[in-house]
Amino acid sequence: MITTLSIKNYALIEKLTIDFSKGFSIITGETGAGKSIILGALGLVLGKRADLSSLKNKEEKCVIEAHFEISKYNLLPFFEANDLDYEDETIIRREILSSGKSRAFINDSPVNLQELQELSLFLIDIHSQHQTQELSEEKVQFEIIDAIADNQEHILDYQALLKGYKSDKSKLNSLLKKQAESAKEQEYNTFLLDELVVAQLKSGEQETLEADFEKLNNVEIIKESIDKSLAIANEEQIGVLHNLKEIKTSLQKIASFSPEYNVLLERITSLTIEFDDISDELTRCSEKLFNDPEQLELINQKLQLIYNLQKKHQVSSVDELIQIQTKLENSVLELGNIEEEIKTLTDSIQQKIITLDNLSGGIHKKRVESVPVLTQKLTTILETLGMPNVRFKMEINNSSTYFENGKDELEFLFSANKGTDFGLLKKVASGGEMSRIMLAVKAILAQYSKLPTLIFDEIDTGVSGEIANRMGEIMKEMSQKMQIFAITHLPQIASKGMAHFKVSKSTIGEDTQSELKLLSNEERVIEIAQMLSGNVITDSALNHAKALLN
Repeated sequence: MITTLSIKNYALIEKLTIDFSKGFSIITGETGAGKSIILGALGLVLGKRADLSSLKNKEEKCVIEAHFEISKYNLLPFFEANDLDYEDETIIRREILSSGKSRAFINDSPVNLQELQELSLFLIDIHSQHQTQELSEEKVQFEIIDAIADNQEHILDYQALLKGYKSDKSKLNSLLKKQAESAKEQEYNTFLLDELVVAQLKSGEQETLEADFEKLNNVEIIKESIDKSLAIANEEQIGVLHNLKEIKTSLQKIASFSPEYNVLLERITSLTIEFDDISDELTRCSEKLFNDPEQLELINQKLQLIYNLQKKHQVSSVDELIQIQTKLENSVLELGNIEEEIKTLTDSIQQKIITLDNLSGGIHKKRVESVPVLTQKLTTILETLGMPNVRFKMEINNSSTYFENGKDELEFLFSANKGTDFGLLKKVASGGEMSRIMLAVKAILAQYSKLPTLIFDEIDTGVSGEIANRMGEIMKEMSQKMQIFAITHLPQIASKGMAHFKVSKSTIGEDTQSELKLLSNEERVIEIAQMLSGNVITDSALNHAKALLN
């Protein structure tokens, strides 16, 4: 429950600190006095977005701080999951800087708005007139039924599985699209791959083939040149090799006379050996040379195939063709992998469908079982609120669609009077009837909820007299299990509270300020009398106020 609210430099409030107690508290005040400002400040603490217009003094920061007693509400797991320090008295602080930026803290640890909003779901429910209209929405109606059916854990399991199911469906659709697109190219890619596979390309073979082609294509010229070279080298009397050997013999005679001559001998010896080796190599080359037109044609065909493939794929080397071949092979392999992934995802989806159907079936069963309970409780409470002939008809039908909370569709029908047909709430219920139905709903949910605090913002719209008195009694009864606040214009409801706060607005010079004050017993009599009779308080109004309070 909320124990303290401090507001500084927000809207019409310069500085305010107020303490709250458990039970049933009333907040009253004239229209425009600032009740909405209090709720707005509290909304900021609970994670609503802020802007610079919230600041009373634009040069100073706005600070709103709320203290909550949470020891009885099993919130330790939330704090541990979000790496926050847990305190039985938890303090939430929101700061809006003059720059327009805002900061939020839980027990002095900085948090983002999402964390603040998640925690607020466990702390306070602020019920506004807008929420009364939401009662007509199927989502809200299901939330009421599911609270009574104790379906929350089952729905969380269902939603987690539904998220996986939708993710799998999305992946499957993407793969099927990719498969369809790939299939269009697959025939052509397979043709290209087959061409490359048949070519049996090897790295470096183009250079080898081109060299072999040049040899075979010029075999006669090459042989003629080699033979001529051998003749010059090996001529018996004037050949190069013969002359080198003669020079070597001559130098051997003088080598011992000087190191210089010995070096020359060594050099001519090396030259003789090298030239002799060249001559042998030329002989081997000559022996290997022969005219082979068939081999020449085969080499020419392979080179032409390589050149044609390079032109087709717009590359200039065999290595690049091999890379293209690998890419095409991977493409074909990838298509096979896509088919495997499609099968795996399809199996996963089918399994999830079975589990989703089982979970949604369990949710449906508990909902159907809870409908008579909700109908009976609503009817009982609304009879005390002046609706003796009220009837509800709730039909829950299983569909084939996976909604966020199950597979059910709900028809929530209402009739306020005998002899009238059932109709949708938003079409047949008046404002006063909607207010009473919502209060009945909140009263029922209070029996199933562990929420510490509930704030009713003018839920009494459209009612008065004895009905208002009974609404006050219901709220008072609810406050036995939770902290209840009621912002009201009705004295019948205001008189039921254990504590009574008044919002007022005053003008000091050029400045207008709102304040919230806890009324004493005497001040409370006057406030309720004023609610009964207006600004001129009569003795009758005072007596009536005292009677209501007693």
